[in-house]
Amino acid sequence: MRKRIICVIMGGGRGTRLRPLTQQRCKPAVPLAGKYRLVDIPISNCLNSGLNQIYVLSQFNTASLHRHIQESYKFDPFGGGFVDILSAEQTETGESWYQGTADAVRQNLMHFGARDSDLFLILSGDQLYRMDFNPMIRQHIENDSDITVAATTVSKDLAPAFGLMRINDDLSISEFVEKPEDPKIIDSLAISEKLQSSLTQEHEGGVCLASMGLYLFNAGVLREALASNHADFGKEIIPHLLGKKKLKGYIFDGYWEDIGTVAAFFDANLRLTDTVPPFNFFDEENRIYSRARFLPATKINGATIERAVLADGCILSHCSLNRVVIGIRSTIREGSKLENVVMMGSDFFEMDDEGASHDEVPIGVGRNCTIRNAIIDKNARIGDGVTLDPAGLPDMYEKNGVVIRDGVLVVSKNVTVPSGFTLR
Repeated sequence: MRKRIICVIMGGGRGTRLRPLTQQRCKPAVPLAGKYRLVDIPISNCLNSGLNQIYVLSQFNTASLHRHIQESYKFDPFGGGFVDILSAEQTETGESWYQGTADAVRQNLMHFGARDSDLFLILSGDQLYRMDFNPMIRQHIENDSDITVAATTVSKDLAPAFGLMRINDDLSISEFVEKPEDPKIIDSLAISEKLQSSLTQEHEGGVCLASMGLYLFNAGVLREALASNHADFGKEIIPHLLGKKKLKGYIFDGYWEDIGTVAAFFDANLRLTDTVPPFNFFDEENRIYSRARFLPATKINGATIERAVLADGCILSHCSLNRVVIGIRSTIREGSKLENVVMMGSDFFEMDDEGASHDEVPIGVGRNCTIRNAIIDKNARIGDGVTLDPAGLPDMYEKNGVVIRDGVLVVSKNVTVPSGFTLR
């Protein structure tokens, strides 16, 4: 009997490191690359791998995520596919929120209907990568593994942000350390030069293997592991099972970005403007799926544009854009200059300036604005003559919905920046 693969995507916690982008939505619902959401990446990877039984576990600020998934992923009755959302709920046996990734799966075991012979593919909802899961599944089955943990290479200076592992020549995992800070431990986990030379990803200095937060479990082993009080896979479940179960590593040798901070999100988006970006949304064979919005083409009424990603339904009028990602339904008016900007667009059109009330700033970017090194969240209204640039300002600046995090200025969702506003 063919094994059933149950895909479980973690909806994430409060996403405090991504605030204010997660102030009104959960991490997987954060807009990406002009027209997508972060959750579209793991869902598309599953679908492109032929896996179509997908559960998304959600908890915080879920309305936007639920609406996106319901409007994006519809299956015919013949393929048996679905993307189901499972939110934290009170039951006869428990009333608590998810306490971690493992606890979230534990609280939903009754909904999966899994047999011990099935496989669980556990995925994160806030990473940017393209991966065919079938080689990992084949390796898992051929090695008769209990658990397979996907790993990617990271430089030693970034290693403290990840769970690191030592993988032997037979792919068995002999050591797993969650977010080590001791340089001696990090040095001891550096991979050999021989292994590093066989990989295409290049890093300066030493390289370690980091967990991608992507796990493949035999269902029976997962059920046994979750019979404990352990709440998190990386911090507790995986280290606890070392030496007790057959743990194998699967080395993923491709682009992978953990979008856990404002800086990481900002950089990942702007790199899409490169001539050859590290992540290719133009791959016809492995498409990234999202909601079909049926928007008109972008209209340009005169503009100077260099290195830009433009989504559908935008109106650009005699503006200057350099290294920008412009989201759906964005409006940028005459004389404005944007450089190193991620603009998420809006959820609706205002046909012209009359669409707003007489004293209200119209949606989008007004006339003669200068904006640099910034993220403009959905439905923001920026008046005329506004200057927004985080240079020289403290990292925790916050005033009237304008925030600076990780050196990046963020105009929060639905915020109005009045005409003539300048950061002080």
